[in-house]
Amino acid sequence: MELIIDGLRKAIEMILTGDREILEITWLTLRVCFMAILISSLIGLPLGMLLGLTRFKGRKVILVFINIGMGLPPVVAGLWITMLLWRSGPLGHLQLLYSPTAIVMAQVLVSLPIVTGLTSSAFQQINDKMLLQIKALGATKIQTIAILLKQTKIAIFAAIMAGFGRVIAEVGAAMMVGGNIQGDTRILTTSIVMEVSKGNFDVALAISFILLTVALLITAALTLLQQRRRVS
Repeated sequence: MELIIDGLRKAIEMILTGDREILEITWLTLRVCFMAILISSLIGLPLGMLLGLTRFKGRKVILVFINIGMGLPPVVAGLWITMLLWRSGPLGHLQLLYSPTAIVMAQVLVSLPIVTGLTSSAFQQINDKMLLQIKALGATKIQTIAILLKQTKIAIFAAIMAGFGRVIAEVGAAMMVGGNIQGDTRILTTSIVMEVSKGNFDVALAISFILLTVALLITAALTLLQQRRRVS
């Protein structure tokens, strides 16, 4: 209990004193997480909508792989991205390994199936009668998409929040492709692992409290936005 209190006290001290290293690590964490979830949303939402509304040969196979990807271990994602980016890999000439971009790529790999799969499930639940009614009213494709997005907005927000929760808690892939380099690729989760390995449990706890606070604030903001729109 004393260790937890010390960790909480140290976290408050880091924030109040404006610890430069912690601020940089927190800022990098937010940058890579927001970029990853933005890319996952830009790809996953239209793809999920397509898979949820259309029927074509091979669709079920794609859904099976997406559902498997929702449980993809982060270290596996990190290994695949590492193989792509290392010097002799297909993308080795880009020299992105051990960079924030590599972390974003790994986080997209673990969050994209979640956003796509949950979005697809939401659109599969849309009543066929509603689709016929929209068509009968003469709605254009853009109008139809707007109506369907409005109908599924709660589920879409849930998909984005689930994806964000996955990337901000991710550590294995970030450690593998980022290397936890100070001032370059070190983020909050990899910092916690490093401090634990050094035996600095009070510092690790302090960083964990900062990570939890960041995650709670962002998730709370998204939840309020989700529910406020529901009321309107």
